[in-house]
Amino acid sequence: MTDPQLVLAERVQQALGAAFGREHTTEDPLIRPSQFADYQANFALSLAKRLRRAPREVAQAVAAAIDTSDLTVEVSGPGFLNLTLGDGWIARQAELLLRDERLGVPQRTSQTVVVDYSAPNAAKEMHVGHLRTTIVGDTLARAHEHIGDQVIRQNHLGDWGTQFGMLIEHLLDVGEDETLSRLAAGDGNAFYQEARRKFDGDPAFQERSRRRVPLLQGGDPDTLRLWQEFIEYTKRYFNRVYEMLGVTLTDDDIAGESMYNPMLADVCDELEHAGVAEMSEGALCVFPPGFTGRDDLPLPLIIRKSDGGYGYATTDLAAIRYRVRDLKVDRALYVVGATQALHFQMVFAAARMAGWLHDDIQAEHIQIGSVLGSDGKMFKTRSGDSVKLTELLEEAILRAEAVIAERGYDAAARREIARQVGIGAVKYADLSVSHDSEYVFDFDRMLALTGNTGPYLQYATARIRSIFRNGAIEPASAVGPIILGHPAERALALQLLGFGSVVEAVAELSEPHRLCNYLFDLAQAFTSFYESCPVLKAEDESVRQSRLALSALTLRVLLRGLDLLGIEVPERM
Repeated sequence: MTDPQLVLAERVQQALGAAFGREHTTEDPLIRPSQFADYQANFALSLAKRLRRAPREVAQAVAAAIDTSDLTVEVSGPGFLNLTLGDGWIARQAELLLRDERLGVPQRTSQTVVVDYSAPNAAKEMHVGHLRTTIVGDTLARAHEHIGDQVIRQNHLGDWGTQFGMLIEHLLDVGEDETLSRLAAGDGNAFYQEARRKFDGDPAFQERSRRRVPLLQGGDPDTLRLWQEFIEYTKRYFNRVYEMLGVTLTDDDIAGESMYNPMLADVCDELEHAGVAEMSEGALCVFPPGFTGRDDLPLPLIIRKSDGGYGYATTDLAAIRYRVRDLKVDRALYVVGATQALHFQMVFAAARMAGWLHDDIQAEHIQIGSVLGSDGKMFKTRSGDSVKLTELLEEAILRAEAVIAERGYDAAARREIARQVGIGAVKYADLSVSHDSEYVFDFDRMLALTGNTGPYLQYATARIRSIFRNGAIEPASAVGPIILGHPAERALALQLLGFGSVVEAVAELSEPHRLCNYLFDLAQAFTSFYESCPVLKAEDESVRQSRLALSALTLRVLLRGLDLLGIEVPERM
């Protein structure tokens, strides 16, 4: 255990037990970073009320009982406990971290975790709204894999439904070759809109489209062939976007609406026979307790419409049942827009009523906030259309290339660095914000080389690499020992010790922004170290070896952290 907060929490809990009885060893000691010491324990104020003693008296009793080896303890204010770790302890823990391939990240007993993310509509192009669901979900998948979980990625494509009657008929009118070429090129929105206009304005086309739907649902071979081609060429476009973004989704991860279609009737039958679903005004509905409409009447979750059709709720319930019974999940994360919150609350409640979800199986909606324009409204083009994701990413690369244009790279190197910086900037700007918050999309802020940005962290790694390059030293050969003489050395080493707990928290709490904040703080600590502590020109060899070891450890943590965020790092910037 190298995380100082966890070590100190354990010591304070032991002291609480020694001072006030074993029942207090599970008390949360509320360890927080402090400007007056390394950390501060803030337990005394709340505990004092229960013990009916003065907070300062409670803090003093714990201070007297705590193990003070490698630790200085001081009671301050009304009852705060200031905790300062010894330099020797920090140095020893940093050396242990240096020798640890996992950099302090715990590997737990594996759980099976489904991460449902991205989920574009196969009939349309990916737009800026898909950015967050895709990269937040991908980071959570990476984090869970890194702590030892078995991760099942699920890309819930919108690849089924009555709209495909219209789309297949338009495909036949336009011609297969031209349609498939347009779909592979990402022209799905225009194709869909053309079909929609014909459907709304041409009664004959509308009738053909309606007749095509039962052919598709009934498995007509030629209709299925056309549908499969439509999906196949759309997937090629999606894969190009995923490759640009550097996410880990593949065709093997696709579990679209069409996969669950054969299960829908059985799901409805099971829910009805179990008494979970009931008929209401011709539709089959579940009425989860606690959900009411504006009229204060129970709110229905419709799982079979009065015309016999199925909706999103049915498909989502089928997915839960499949994931529980067939995939044997322990936890399912649905990385979907915050606007779907009520839908998922009701779906999860219905699944609990059915007995599919229970205390041993968690289903969680990871709510994704909106991306806004500079006007504070939904991010759109000037004409009011959704911003195409490919165009957004290409613009990020072009802008990044302008940022590094004067750095003397040849055209190929400049383009590659620009790709890594531009895509990294977009992803980091998104991930550094709490996933359920909105944020304003701003290229200038994203691509800045200062502040909490992707390029700042990439530049920090490039700076460390330049130290080893200039010294003709391999980072792996820098093994210490670590000596902490300067405050900047100590601050950097202390920051490094927290990496493992942060990665674990990202997975447990589904909050990638915690890792972003940690890496930014680490990069700032390294910048202060770099400016205050000469590395290659240190005053003596032992100090030089120590600073090289701290630099190498920082490089490894930054690279590992950015990799978990799905951000590539240039060798030079």
